[in-house]
Amino acid sequence: MSKKVIIVGASHGGHEAIRELLNRYNDIDITLFESGDFISFMSCGMELYLENKVTNVNDVRNFGPDTFTEPNVHVLNNHTVTKINSDKKTVTVKDNKGQVKDYPYDKLILSSGVTPNSLPVKGTDLENVYLMRGKDWATKIKSKLTDPSVKNMTIIGAGYIGIEAAEASVKAGKHVTLLDMIDRPLGAYLDKDMTDILNKELTDKGVDVEMGQAITEFEGKDGKVTAVKTKTNEFPSDVVIQAAGVKANTNWMKGTVDLDNRGWMKTNEYLQTNVPDVYAIGDATLAYSIPAESHMPIALATVARREARYVSKHLFEKKPDVPFKGVVGSSALSVFDYHFAQSGLNSTTAKRAGVNIKTSFYEDRLRPPYVPVGKDNPKVYVYLAYKPDSHQIVGGAVLSKYDITAQDNALSLAISNKMRLEDLADADFFFQPGFDLQWSLLNLAAQHALGESKF
Repeated sequence: MSKKVIIVGASHGGHEAIRELLNRYNDIDITLFESGDFISFMSCGMELYLENKVTNVNDVRNFGPDTFTEPNVHVLNNHTVTKINSDKKTVTVKDNKGQVKDYPYDKLILSSGVTPNSLPVKGTDLENVYLMRGKDWATKIKSKLTDPSVKNMTIIGAGYIGIEAAEASVKAGKHVTLLDMIDRPLGAYLDKDMTDILNKELTDKGVDVEMGQAITEFEGKDGKVTAVKTKTNEFPSDVVIQAAGVKANTNWMKGTVDLDNRGWMKTNEYLQTNVPDVYAIGDATLAYSIPAESHMPIALATVARREARYVSKHLFEKKPDVPFKGVVGSSALSVFDYHFAQSGLNSTTAKRAGVNIKTSFYEDRLRPPYVPVGKDNPKVYVYLAYKPDSHQIVGGAVLSKYDITAQDNALSLAISNKMRLEDLADADFFFQPGFDLQWSLLNLAAQHALGESKF
């Protein structure tokens, strides 16, 4: 008899879980429930869609309802899981017609994801006040970018999503104001040396960057938004995009699955919840951070997929032979002409995690001095975070107008394997003047952090 596996959520975690389960098991019946209408929209691809860099909005997805043609896979959209009945090993599901049904499981994988925050201020229900996640919001925003009557776009939130919204709006010819309570754009992801560079890039490209702004109200007229008010100013706004963080989709689990005080799911070292045969992966969980040596929210597709791979591999073991190793947390973003990638901890996240770090910022050129300064030999920047005593590398980032983001993969590997500055300073990387310096950029950044003289 086939073992029944139920998956809740159709984004990266749900998609990867289906793939892995099909690759590993024959006697299995998989049912995935997705509360939304559109299966697996990739919100991380929204900027590409807004800038007309995708084939079609319906293609911006991991998979569709008909991707898996196997008879033992059932992908059901418009089906919302409302309850886990752990005593009976069933889940209660409500479809878009209001019909309620219980489905049995042998194993349950929760990948319920997150939803964007709507600010707790007056006026969020006004017309043209949007969130930036999912296909429906993407198409609404796209229509405003091509609407000549829309002049002023106000973006609330200076993280990745807010920066993407700001850039797409500027490129569409709009006047853009970027607001946030924090003191600098991308302040939760990068240290000040790098955010200073990117802040200048934003302003040079026409974005009005207004940090340290506490939103108090969205003003409107005839039901449409007209301005965003803060404690100190007022910004005319034809469209407002809220990109002010996310919250876990876990309210329906309260009283069953252990959650922290912000609603993130707790798991043990095997990604098991407190409920027998129920596992949790993805954005709504507290992921184990290797550099922090503790659990924290890390809402990244890469995290969800690695967790799904681990859970699927060990799903039917009474006790897995190895615990989940954890993740580093790596991501990348373009900010107009600049590209950066970062891994692990920075000053902000290290402080939150209670990890004492030292940091180093290194600046150089990509290639030897005999290559003329310009687009083929631009400035490059490396940030390293490390433990003061052991020199263990716990974070890093690379930045340049040339795309050197792939070098961050080496930093991620170094962090994952708990390498020291001394290890990275001596690491054997290739040299070819058409690509880099005689010592690799990462070698030099580590040598700089150790106080060695410049090459």
